[in-house]
This record gives sequence, structure tokens and C-alpha cells, in this order.
Amino acid sequence: MSDKRSISRADILDPAVYTKDRKELKRQISAVKRNRRVEVGPYCTFYFENYATMWHQIHEMLYIEHGGEAQIVDELAAYNPLIPQGSELIATVMFEIEDAVRRQATLSMLGGVENNFYLSVGGEKIAGLPDPTRENTSEDGKASAVQFARFPFTAAQKEKFSVAGAQILCGIDHPHYGHIAVIPEPVRTALAQDFA
Repeated sequence: MSDKRSISRADILDPAVYTKDRKELKRQISAVKRNRRVEVGPYCTFYFENYATMWHQIHEMLYIEHGGEAQIVDELAAYNPLIPQGSELIATVMFEIEDAVRRQATLSMLGGVENNFYLSVGGEKIAGLPDPTRENTSEDGKASAVQFARFPFTAAQKEKFSVAGAQILCGIDHPHYGHIAVIPEPVRTALAQDFA
């Protein structure tokens, strides 16, 4: 399943089947997601997406909203672009702050943060490209709590990333949120499969 590059209508389970198997499917996707997340600083987590995470997300949306065939078309259009196509990594970047007042204050200082995500492979920085189809920062300068970033790799960068034990960094270099994290080896190994 993880080597597929897009989800088609044929991949969508009947709602009754998904409902019956939902608990087990959620357990399985939790195991997948465990090695696809990187915490960067105190409030931000990068969730690296793939076919399996997007397949599950679509099924969860259908389970919650019961929108039928029309919703399936919309969900496929929304989530297929978040599946890596072999020369990139794609992350949902979330600023997770429980306290509403602190969240508002923090996001108000992070305008433009969508232009400050990066990965570093062998000392070479790969800038994250924000999703151009959505408002990442509002007109009043408040960053969205949920961002999407695409990291395009060259063949040489993919090769370096795929070397066992390679030090890969994940960071944000915004003036009000400058943090960096080393991607753990189990996560690097899982993400390298996105290049297969």
C-alpha cells in the first residue's frame, strides 16, 4: 500500500466495512504514523504524509461526515496532492497549543512561517514549499495552525537521505520560532521509503 502514488475511487472501502474494521485500521495507522512525525520546538510537529496516512484520512472524513459519493470526489481531490510522488516529502505542519489565548498570541507572531520550513540533508538545506492554494497567513499576519509543506529533492539529495544513519535535520527559521530537530533514524528509514 505505501508505494502507491494516488488513491482512486476503487481504493475506498464501503462505509459498513470501514466502520466494522475501524478500530483495527486506526491501530495500524497509528503504528505507521509513529515513525512519520517529528517535533520541532515546543509547539510544532511535522507529520509526513504518504498513501497510507491519506487513505486513512479520507476514510475518517467519510466516516464522520457521511457525505456519500459527492464527498468521496471532494476528499480524493483534497488529499491526493499530499501523497509524495517519489522525489519529495510532504508534511502537514501543526502548531499545537492547547491554551486558546496562548495559541492566538503565538500564531499572531508567526505570520509568514510557511516560508520558513526546511530539511537539511548532508548540510544542504531543502526549503519547504507552502501550499499555494490556501491562506497560510491571514491578512492581519496570523499564521494558520495547520500548514502544508512540500520538500522537493534532487536525485543526489534522495541518495544522501537514504543512507543508513544519515543525519537529517528538520527545522523552522522564523524570527519568532527558530527551532531544529534531528530526525530519528526510525523516522528517516520510514521517510526514505517515500523515494522508492
